Amino acid sequence: MTIARRMWIASAVLALLVSAAFGVLLLAVSAQRDATMREARSKDITVATLRLEKLVVDIGSGIRGFAITGVDDLLRPYRDARADLPERLEDLEALLAHDPEQRVRARQLSSRISEYVTDYAVPLIRLARTSPPAARQQEVADTGRQYTDSITSLFGEFLEAENAAAEEASELADRRADQAIVVGGIGIAGSTLLIVLFGIILARSIGRPVRAVASGASRIAAGELSLRLPRGGTGEVGELTRSFNEMAERLEQGRAELEEQNAKLRESERMMSELVSIVSHELRTPLASVLGFTALLLKREFDPPERRHYLGIIDAQARRLAALLEDFLDVQRIEREGVDLARERVDLAGLLQEQAQLYEEESPLHHLELTLADRPLFVRGDRNRLAQVVGNLLSNAIKYSPDGGTVELGAEREDRTVRVTVRDDGLGIPLDQHDRIFTKFFRGDAGATGITGTGLGLAVSREIVEAHGGRIGFDSRPGAGSTFWIELPLVQETAVPDEMKEITT
Repeated sequence: MTIARRMWIASAVLALLVSAAFGVLLLAVSAQRDATMREARSKDITVATLRLEKLVVDIGSGIRGFAITGVDDLLRPYRDARADLPERLEDLEALLAHDPEQRVRARQLSSRISEYVTDYAVPLIRLARTSPPAARQQEVADTGRQYTDSITSLFGEFLEAENAAAEEASELADRRADQAIVVGGIGIAGSTLLIVLFGIILARSIGRPVRAVASGASRIAAGELSLRLPRGGTGEVGELTRSFNEMAERLEQGRAELEEQNAKLRESERMMSELVSIVSHELRTPLASVLGFTALLLKREFDPPERRHYLGIIDAQARRLAALLEDFLDVQRIEREGVDLARERVDLAGLLQEQAQLYEEESPLHHLELTLADRPLFVRGDRNRLAQVVGNLLSNAIKYSPDGGTVELGAEREDRTVRVTVRDDGLGIPLDQHDRIFTKFFRGDAGATGITGTGLGLAVSREIVEAHGGRIGFDSRPGAGSTFWIELPLVQETAVPDEMKEITT
């Protein structure tokens, strides 16, 4: 067999191997590009879905505020959201033009939202105008909660299906990339063997460039996608080098775009999900206080000073509610930069007394005992944020002792700190859950027992306490209740006249 024939045979075999390797690699690049496009479309669908979900939240907030207060201006979020709803639904359906299964889910979601607006929101507004007390009844609120819970469930199913589809596309691209690496490795190994067999003849003209390509392919297969071969060579050698560089460039660009899209999508989903969860959690406590004291004033007659006192509490909680709505916009900044705190001198004793009054009426099955060993108890920090922490602990103590009992709230000085404790006789916390109790969204066995919540209260409380330079912890055993405590630096008291001490006491 002549050398020429051997070279032709070797060239043919080499061409087949290289073509197969590059073909599979190009398929992998194509698959990654498709996956990137699918991820981008999935991101747009997720953003459109979360915007639609926000409109539903705005509708609920608007009609609840109007039903409670009768103030027509509070219907503005409802009107704006209802006006924007058809356009958002059309945008979502347009994005799902090539996905029949998701389009069916989107139509179910649209139908349920329409039912919520026409069968609940509109009648509730009409009822609040004609009979405000009837609109504030618990049965009306329960009906609205059933609608919103079902809509939230449909949103969750929709987003879960969308995420699953995006992950499936990404996994398919990864599998094809792995196959391309294997085939490319086999092709390079075969090519290297043929080059060695004909190395004597081809060493100077072809050997070195092909060995450089083989080495570069191995490094590409190992993940060094930034590698580029020097330009040079003539004929097929030069073409091989250029093709190799284009392949590496496309692989690097495809992977970078895919990683960027994935990172943006995950961050967007996480922040939006946390925002919605925190909104639903943090609005409940002040809203319950406003509703409770409003109902108390409507049911019973009080003398003017006591009535004014209760109205003051309602006003304070309503203002806190409005402040919380603004604070929710800062969730991303809190996660990235920490908690933004006011720095003022706060008497924890007065704050605890106020919180004890607020939560005393929350459950008829519970009795709240307040014990203050020392007064006043001054710390430096944000009064609203500290009230939020104490409120979270009291709310959890009541929720996690469903059979009722005594909830003890106390505070005392310890060296240069103020120690606040909240103790209950409730379910307790299993030992295997202690290390995760302050993790965001972790709720342990609460879901199985029917206890509501988002799992954000303790995590947010820890951030607030640590931002004040303090500590938070707990002691608990299953079935024996829990004791949560916070420690905050004590502010040294300045000289106070005797008459002012009497007023403080």
